[in-house]
Amino acid sequence: MIHDASKDSRKFFEDFSSGDIFKHWPGKTITEMDNHMFSLMTMNHNPLHIDHNYMNSHEHKQPLVNGLLTISIVVGMSVADLSIDAVANLGYENIRHNAPVFHGDTIYAESKILDTRESQSKIDRGIVHLETCAYNQNEELVLTLQRSFLSRKRVN
Repeated sequence: MIHDASKDSRKFFEDFSSGDIFKHWPGKTITEMDNHMFSLMTMNHNPLHIDHNYMNSHEHKQPLVNGLLTISIVVGMSVADLSIDAVANLGYENIRHNAPVFHGDTIYAESKILDTRESQSKIDRGIVHLETCAYNQNEELVLTLQRSFLSRKRVN
C-alpha cells in the first residue's frame, strides 16, 4: 500500500503524551553556502560567519555557522514529525548553543514532549510543549531549545 506522507504524518493534540521522543530524520549537512547565504540574507555581516581570513586569528580557526541558521534547520527538521498541522507556533524559550557548529557538520535532532494541556480559549485545540536537542556527527550536543505550538484536536 502506498501512503500519502502528509496524511501519515498528521498529528493531533491527542497523539502527544509527556515523555514521547521523536527522532527526526534525515540529518542536514550545513554547507559554507548555506551559512554564507543565510548570514547575508539576514543582514548578519559578523566576520565570525563569513570571513575565513578573520577567523584564522580567532580561537576556532574557521567560520562559525550562524546560530539562527542552526535553530532554523533544527526546528525545520522537527516539523514533519510534530507540527506539520499545527495552528501556530506559540513561542521559543531556553535556547542554548551548547557547542559551535562549523561548515561541513551534519546535524541530527530529537524532540521530547515535556507536557500538553488543553487550550483555555479554544476548546478544539491544545498546547504542546517540547524540547528539541541537536547533535553533530560526533554526537556532541550543539543546541537545545524549547518551543510550544497550538495543535488541533481530533474531530469526533
